[in-house]
Amino acid sequence: MRWPRIIFIALSLLIVGAFVHYTLPQRDIVRVTGTEIIRQDFSGLNRIFYAQGDSGNAIVESRDLRLINTILPSGAVMIYRNEDTGFGWPPYFKLNSADLHAEASNLVSNAEAPQWVAVSHYGWRSRLLTTYPNALSVRPVAGPDVTLVPWLGIMILLVLAVMGFMAWRIWERFEDRVIDPLRDRLAVQWAKFKDKTGGRG
Repeated sequence: MRWPRIIFIALSLLIVGAFVHYTLPQRDIVRVTGTEIIRQDFSGLNRIFYAQGDSGNAIVESRDLRLINTILPSGAVMIYRNEDTGFGWPPYFKLNSADLHAEASNLVSNAEAPQWVAVSHYGWRSRLLTTYPNALSVRPVAGPDVTLVPWLGIMILLVLAVMGFMAWRIWERFEDRVIDPLRDRLAVQWAKFKDKTGGRG
């Protein structure tokens, strides 16, 4: 009885952790190398990783997708998509993808005269599924070594931790008041039934 419970809890934590990691805002320090608009086809595998089209546009299987091409301080390439989240999920209420595209284009720099920027985003980069994290904002920073404290992410994690602790305490009380007495009653009834059927009742 112990192992199924441990496996269930571990799987639940893994799913919740992946969901939180995908959804919570993160920030990268990068150098913008260019912006572009590509035609993106959506399949059944990658459709869930994309937000809706720009507000007012119909949802289609193929549409233009704004991209922000960047280089990380390590030299690795990172590409962000730039699309509205609208009033859907996650609830960032981003409606300014066209403006953000112009801001990112204005921050393009080269390796000789780098302009480092902080890109706030959510999501994952997957080359296999052709998915990109969605940029929420870009702003210039002093350099690649600047320290940015993710206050919003910390606050959300604290709220989730408190809610998780409260849910755990409520479940413990429910177990003590309802499940354990019910289990005891069933065990007694089962023992009486076995005694009756065994001719000992």
